[in-house]
Amino acid sequence: MQSMRKNGVHLAVALALAAPLSAWATNGMNLEAYGPIAGGMGGASFAYDNGTAAVANNPATIGLMAQGSRLDVALGFLGPNVSSSMTGMPDADSSADAFYMPAVGYAHKQGQTSYGIGLFGQGGMGTEYDGNSFLAAGSGKTVRSEVGVGRLLIPLTYDVNDKLTIGGSLDYVWATMDLRMAMSGAQFGDMVSALGGSQTFGTASGSMVTGMVGMITGGQLDPNGPVNWTRFDFSNSSAFFGEAFGDGLAAKLGMAYKVNERLSVGATYHSKTNLSDMSTGNATVSMNVNMDDGLLAGGSPTGTYSPVSVPVTGRIKVKDFQWPETYGIGLAFQATDKVMLAADVKHIGWSDVMENFQMSFTADANQDNPLAAGFAGGTLDASMIQNWKDQTVLALGASVQTTQQLALRVGFNTSTNPVPDKYMNPLFPAIIKSHYTVGGGYEINTASSINASFTYAPEVEATNGGGVTTTHSQFNWQVMYSHLF
Repeated sequence: MQSMRKNGVHLAVALALAAPLSAWATNGMNLEAYGPIAGGMGGASFAYDNGTAAVANNPATIGLMAQGSRLDVALGFLGPNVSSSMTGMPDADSSADAFYMPAVGYAHKQGQTSYGIGLFGQGGMGTEYDGNSFLAAGSGKTVRSEVGVGRLLIPLTYDVNDKLTIGGSLDYVWATMDLRMAMSGAQFGDMVSALGGSQTFGTASGSMVTGMVGMITGGQLDPNGPVNWTRFDFSNSSAFFGEAFGDGLAAKLGMAYKVNERLSVGATYHSKTNLSDMSTGNATVSMNVNMDDGLLAGGSPTGTYSPVSVPVTGRIKVKDFQWPETYGIGLAFQATDKVMLAADVKHIGWSDVMENFQMSFTADANQDNPLAAGFAGGTLDASMIQNWKDQTVLALGASVQTTQQLALRVGFNTSTNPVPDKYMNPLFPAIIKSHYTVGGGYEINTASSINASFTYAPEVEATNGGGVTTTHSQFNWQVMYSHLF
């Protein structure tokens, strides 16, 4: 059943747009703005008509559109610049510096009712470091992450009267992930209590860990340094979806209220998602261990040891990865006939969904590598502490209608950093705080228009509990073509 759902979503997205739905998000894992109209306004979008991107912002504002139909087709670019460093090591620069995110939306208003459909990338994270960098932990292989979350949204709104519009959407949500993550032997050992680990940053347990501890105490592995590095690998080359996949549902509610001819108020609530565990049967957990030379040669123990890699194939689940509850309120003020000001404040509940990053690995019953045979059917449960904090985001924007056809926009978006420095992982450095935005819209004719926005996020820096310092800045853009009919 999961495979059928996954194939169905693949087909729907492929038919809709020939571009990936992953994104590198900036309010934690959320985009700072959905749609270039809001993008030019610093993300402020809760209280005015900003096109079909409303399904990702405040669905009630779809009801503010004119009678008739609207089609929006958009493309966004996110350009993160991420670099990590550690004392005594060459800097590691992430080569994942270009993420393209499409979106398409349709809405129709007839009388007091509006409805539609939208396909949007919600957000995510992604980095990629060379196999020779210190983050590869000596494995010599690329380390990378890519998390993508997308939504197919069906909104419905109703004009209660000439002032109040209420609305909501039912969202089909999917999440995908690629991960190639390496840990040094010391990092992995610190996760295992039986090896004297403090478990400061996470835990590792299961029959595979128990078996490894037994090999150490039995002298099969060097008790003075049994593990050189460990890797978790599940990744593919798809431009649309990561190797691990999960899906589920969510919902949004919203309202827009016209206080008077100049002032409008909007409010929205986005539910926490109910996603299945992201899983794949094409995963490998590799360990580079110091094994007794005699045993490696098929003979008796010698007490001398040599490094050897043991790749164990199996199925992995990323457990209970969810998108958080979000709620907020916004204002839009028509200061003059040509100038509109907007402000939103929203709360993102990361603490409820990003307490730990949990993976559960089950080894295949049959292993191709004879050294992995002892782990066949075994399990490894890894949990890495995240302890993200809830995030408050403030978005401010202004729009000036310079001519009948041209509108110019400017905005500012700022938020608290949800990621504690101690637990910041250089594969997932979602630490951006502020964004400066500009944009504009041009009416080609009465039926067609184009909007664009540009965002600059200044560099921020964080040093985690392992002594790794990561810097992160961004340059992003969005462009959208709209057609009314």
